[in-house]
This record gives sequence, structure tokens and C-alpha cells, in this order.
Amino acid sequence: MSIQKILAISGKPGLYELKIQTRTGFVAESLLDGKRITVGMRSNVSLLSEIAVYTYTEEVRLSEVFKAIATKENDGATISHKEDDATLKAYFREVLPEFDEERVYTSDIKKILNWYNILQPKGFVSVEALTEEAKEEKAE
Repeated sequence: MSIQKILAISGKPGLYELKIQTRTGFVAESLLDGKRITVGMRSNVSLLSEIAVYTYTEEVRLSEVFKAIATKENDGATISHKEDDATLKAYFREVLPEFDEERVYTSDIKKILNWYNILQPKGFVSVEALTEEAKEEKAE
């Protein structure tokens, strides 16, 4: 399983899997409840595979952050995104010590942890799956 077709749609809760591309947009399926929705071209959509996190030296792909969390948690769930700000930042510092605290906001950390906890039970963010995905990207 790969996060290549996983979407975050602005204004919609949770994450979606891209199913079918249409002439006017695409059809996506919610990872939370399995319902399908149509999304027009005007919607603000982000592919998780295109998102990166700022560090002091470079930008780290979200898949690498997920891999670090999966390694730390032994492929299990992580802390809740509803923890207090200090706890979230301390946890994220353990996972990605070099993250740029001026450009990575607590709201970003909350999204990343929430997304991880949505993807983890579905097998998208195991260390093995993310390692395989990284190999496929380098081959392309």
C-alpha cells in the first residue's frame, strides 16, 4: 500500500484515497467511513506524497516523517493529536529533531499525527510499506 494516492481535501475532515479521475475532477473515497465523494477542480487538494516538513537544513518528505514515527512506535499508533502543544512539540522533536520550530506550527504537527493515526491501521504507514515506496520512487 502506498500514500501516493492519498489526498487531504481542504474543508473536509480526514483523508481520502483517489479512486477515479474524471473530466471535471475526480472521485475519492474517505478512509474514515468509506463514502465516496466527487471533488471538482476548484477544490484545494494536497497529495500526501507531495507534502514536506521544514527542517533547519532541508525539507523532509512526509513519508520520511511517517517512517520515523512508525519506527519509534514499532508500527503502532502514535500519541493523540489532541495532546497539549508542549507534548506535541516534544514528541515531534523526538521523531524529527531538526524540524524548524519557526516554520512548522503546532497545527501542522497535529495534522501529521492525526493523518498517521488514520493511515496506520490501514497499513499505509508501516516501516516496510514506506521503505518499499521509497525504493519505487528512486527507481522512477
